[in-house]
Amino acid sequence: MTVPIDEPDWSSKPAWKLPTWAEPIIVASILFTAMYMTRKRDYRIFDKSISRYYSYLDDPDSNRSSDELLAYNSNDEDEIEDYLTSKNPPKQRDCCGLRIQTPNSSRFKNNFHSRVLQRFPFLIEMFYWIINYAFYRMTSIASQRIFAKTGIWNVAQSHGIAVLETEQSSWISILFPISERSVQQWFMHGHQDALTVLNKAYALIHIPGTVGFICWYYYVAPSHHTFAIVRRTMTLTNFCAFMTFIFYPCMPPRLLPTEFGFLDTVRHDDAQSVWMSGKYVNTLAAMPSMHFGYAFCIGTTLMYHSGIFRRTLEKGESRKTVFWKVFYAVVGLGYPAFILTTIVATANHYYLDALIATLFVYMSYICNKVFLVFLPLEDLLLWTIRADKPVPTTGDRLRDRGGRI
Repeated sequence: MTVPIDEPDWSSKPAWKLPTWAEPIIVASILFTAMYMTRKRDYRIFDKSISRYYSYLDDPDSNRSSDELLAYNSNDEDEIEDYLTSKNPPKQRDCCGLRIQTPNSSRFKNNFHSRVLQRFPFLIEMFYWIINYAFYRMTSIASQRIFAKTGIWNVAQSHGIAVLETEQSSWISILFPISERSVQQWFMHGHQDALTVLNKAYALIHIPGTVGFICWYYYVAPSHHTFAIVRRTMTLTNFCAFMTFIFYPCMPPRLLPTEFGFLDTVRHDDAQSVWMSGKYVNTLAAMPSMHFGYAFCIGTTLMYHSGIFRRTLEKGESRKTVFWKVFYAVVGLGYPAFILTTIVATANHYYLDALIATLFVYMSYICNKVFLVFLPLEDLLLWTIRADKPVPTTGDRLRDRGGRI
C-alpha cells in the first residue's frame, strides 16, 4: 500500500487564479442569462388583461407542469359537476398511498410575484438549486458532530485507506489495472503543464459547468417532462451523496499521508474553487465523486438528446443532422472521460468514488419520481406565499426552431 517516493520538483508555475468574486459572478451571469432566454415572450408582468399564459406544452396530453401529474377521479357525478364548475378546485395529489387535496394557488395568478414567476419561470429552478446547495453546505457540520468523539479526520483517513485496499486487494481490482498513483505520476513526470490545466478544470468546471448544463437543457429539452426527469435524477443523486458524506467521510488521496505516494497538486496550484473552500465546505467528501456523478448524468443526457439510440422522438421533436448527432455523442462520451481523468490525476478522488457515483446516478434515475411526494408541500408553500406556479417554457424554443436544437 505505501511506497517510498521522491517528490518531483514542479517545473510548471502555478496557473493564473481568478479573483474570489469572479466565480460567483460567472455563475450568476449564467443563471440570469438563462432566466432571460427562457422568459415567456408574449407575457407582460404589468398587463393583467392577459389572464394566463399558454405554451406549446399546454396540450391535453402534455406533461407541462406538476399540475397535470394527477388527474381528478371520482365516480360521483354530482361531485364531478361541482369540481368542474368550481373556479379554483383543490388539487388532487397522491402521497404515500393516499389521495389528498391541496389548496389551488391559481387564484393568486394576478399577484405581482406570481406574474414575475410567470414571466421568468426559470426562477423556480434557481430557487430549488439554491436549496440543494445549502444542504451540501450543511454536510460538513453534520459529519463533524457525528464523529466529534472519534475525530472526523482520523475516521476519514481510515476510510480513504480502506478504499485503496478494496481497489487493490479485493476481487474488484480487475476493474482498476492502472492505479491512481500511476496516473498522477505520469502527469508529474514530463506533463506537469497538463496537470496544472486539470487542476484548474477541476476547480472551475464543476459548479459553472453543471449550472450551465441545467440552464441549457431547460432551454432545449423536448419537454418539461423530460427535463424534470433529468433534474430529479441529479437532485436525488445529490442527496444520496450528501448522506454518504455525512455518515462515511472519506479523505481524498491528496490528503493521505505522504507514504501513500500522492501529491497535493491542488494546493500547489492554489486551484481550489471559491465554491469548494470556506468554513462550511466538506473537504473530507471524496466518496462518491460528485464531479463524476454530474459528468456522467450530463453525458448520458447528451447521448439521449442526440437521438442516436432512440427509434421514436417526442412530440414536436425532429431528427437531428448527422453533424449534431456526432457532436452530442462525442461530448456525451468525452466529458465524463475528461472528468474521470481529472479527478484521478489531481488525486481528488479514487476510482471507486466514480464507480459509486455512477451507481447513485443509475439508482436515482430509477427512483427519481420519489420527489413527487413533495408536491403537496409545494402546493402549501405556494399557497402560503400567495403565488401561482408558473407554466414552464421548456420545449417552446425547441418547437420554434423546428425541433432541431
